[in-house]
Formats: sequence, C-alpha cells, structure tokens
Amino acid sequence: MEADKAGGPDDRLKALAARQWRDYQRVSPGSAFADPRLSLTLEEAYTVQREVARARCIGGDAIIGYKVGCTSPGIKEQFGTSGPIHGCLFRSELRRSGQTLCHGSFANLAIEGEMALRIGADGTIVAAFPVIELHQFVFRAPRKTLTELVANNGINAGVVLPKESVMKPLARWTNAHTLSVAINGTVVDAGALWATPGGPVEVLDWLINELARFGAALKLGDLVLAGTPLGLYPVEPSDHVVVSIDGKEHVDCHII
Repeated sequence: MEADKAGGPDDRLKALAARQWRDYQRVSPGSAFADPRLSLTLEEAYTVQREVARARCIGGDAIIGYKVGCTSPGIKEQFGTSGPIHGCLFRSELRRSGQTLCHGSFANLAIEGEMALRIGADGTIVAAFPVIELHQFVFRAPRKTLTELVANNGINAGVVLPKESVMKPLARWTNAHTLSVAINGTVVDAGALWATPGGPVEVLDWLINELARFGAALKLGDLVLAGTPLGLYPVEPSDHVVVSIDGKEHVDCHII
C-alpha cells in the first residue's frame, strides 16, 4: 500500500480512518480488524491514527498531548514485538479526580495507573503527577498486534487528572518509590513510577524524535503520559479506582 502522489494517505487508508472514527463514535472501536484480510504496516497504522485525529479536530476537538505506551516488560510477549508506541490525547476526554464515569460509554473499559508530564517552554518538564488512563480494551484480530493498537490510538479513551496541587515539579518525586492501583480498596498492582531505566527524560526524548518523523512537535502546556510498568485492568460498574504513590492517594474515579 503506497501513499498517493501528493504525499498523503491513499484512498484505502482514508476509508479505513473514516471507518475507525465512525466506530469510535459508536463506542465499537476497530471493527475493520475483525477481517483477517486487513494488513497494515506500522507506518500505515500511524497514518490511520493521524487521519482519525485530523477528523476529530475538524469536528471541534483538539489534541492536548500524547501518550507513550507499550513500555512495560511484558509487551514483547503480548504483542510479538517491542514498543514503545504513541497516541494522541484529546481535550474532550480529560476528566478530573473524583469524577463518576459511565461504564456504558466505553467499550470494555479498562484502566492503568501511570505518571504523566506537563510540558513547558522548549520541551522542558514543568510538572509530573499520577493519572488514571482510560482504555477501550478491545482487539478484533485473532492475535494482538502493534498495528491494531496504533490504528486504535493506543486504545486510549481518556485520562483522569489529579488536582492541580498534586502536579509538582519532577524533582518532587525523586525519592518516591511505589506507584500503585487499588480497585475497591484492594491493591491490584504496584511498581516503580517510571517504566524505562532512563525515566521521564528517556521517554520524552523518544517522543520528541518520534513526533518529528511525522512533522509534529510538543507544545507549551501539552500533557504526556509517560507509560507504566503496571498492568491494564478491566473495571465494572460500582468499581472505585484509586492511584497512589507510596500509599498516599492522589487520583481516583468511580464507575457506574
């Protein structure tokens, strides 16, 4: 599959992107991947991701940052290849700590606890803080692949942000040790704050270089989800999710 002569996506990728956006609006993401004949390269999957993002912005939404995913140790086993990957974050899908989420508004809602970054001038990190990442945990193909993951925007469905008082300079977390996720009062996972040996600086450097390949760049105020060593957990109505650092609760949401 080749790009058209103007350098944009070909008609097949445009059609797939339009279908992806319709599916997402219907809360039934990625239906095309149920077809075993569908085959994409990773670059084509990113093209689809960008086309869907463009359609969303034309419709009145806005990209307010990016997620970095597939940074945990188990990713090679799960997807058959190594990440990381990136996806877009949208203004319409930001939530605040304590907010109640409707389970039926998502397709197989799942959550991750992870650290996020706020970007300042010249790509600097002006704040770091824990968040709850929301996911549409749906894969249609018989085997999970990075191409389906990327074309579905890293299965991201939003972010629950903590209060502004939790958004501290990066140095504030230097002596912090454990990021944990609790569901209904039971800790289901815990581990290091950062998923990579080089921490947030390594992740940010990778993302900056990755975005440059597509002619994009971080902007002042952007939000970056830095990946997590923790797992992905489906949630159900009546669940209460809390993300803590060293036992102190910082961000939560309720599911109905």
